[in-house]
Amino acid sequence: MFILRPPAVAGTFYSLEPEMLKKQIDSCFKHKLGPKKIEKEKIVSAIVPHAGYVYSGPVAAWVYSRIEKANYIIVGPNHSGFGEKFAIMRNGLWKTPLGEIAIDEKMAQKIEKEVKILEYDVIAHEYEHSIEVQLPFLQFRFGNEFKFVPICIMNEFADDMLLESCKVIGKGIANALKGEKERWILIASSDFSHYIPQELAEKVDKELIKSIIKMDTKDFFDKINEKNASVCGFAPIAICMEFAKNVGAKKGRLLKYATSGDITGEYESVVGYASIIFR
Repeated sequence: MFILRPPAVAGTFYSLEPEMLKKQIDSCFKHKLGPKKIEKEKIVSAIVPHAGYVYSGPVAAWVYSRIEKANYIIVGPNHSGFGEKFAIMRNGLWKTPLGEIAIDEKMAQKIEKEVKILEYDVIAHEYEHSIEVQLPFLQFRFGNEFKFVPICIMNEFADDMLLESCKVIGKGIANALKGEKERWILIASSDFSHYIPQELAEKVDKELIKSIIKMDTKDFFDKINEKNASVCGFAPIAICMEFAKNVGAKKGRLLKYATSGDITGEYESVVGYASIIFR
């Protein structure tokens, strides 16, 4: 069955009009918090925020200033609560104002075969923004000549069961990519602390980032619980770390951290954003 997924958050999280969207993304690169220039690196996986571009776009641009043209596995959290807990789409097109991007059906099926806990499910992806908002950045850099695989994860509790599932998924995706001639990069979509004062957000998030840089998923989950951290995509982040380990990365690197307060000047209730890469 052919599936065309229309954009769910065009006109809210980012501009609906193609030329305005290109200007909006370009301004994220040129922003005072943005990277200013393109410097490509050999990235195997990355963590990128997914809020509205006006808030997190300049931080997201740091990963997209470093990333190479490839195909992409994009893992995001399930904000809606609809659909399967570990949901993959295996075919179809995702549309944005900049065009249509095809799901790599062959790779999706390989990942499904390796990772038995993943379920084919379109409903989980229908209204989810965390994966969608990454596509226009990739289209801005590389046009529509790439493919991707979307995976949506429900992560309510940072417990041992979910941690083991993240390990299975990260390792399974790495196994699915073995022997592939085409280049693939995994992108984990997540924001960090939500709606707390700036000082506290920075303190909590920087502790979490220390665990991420070390690729210590157990310590990362422990800190999520100890600090009651409101990181919406902690499971995608853990999958990103486990994938990086299994493809030979030794540690991560923080490119940029900022909060919504750094954009708006309102520091009483902020959301944290980080761009992190694994080489």
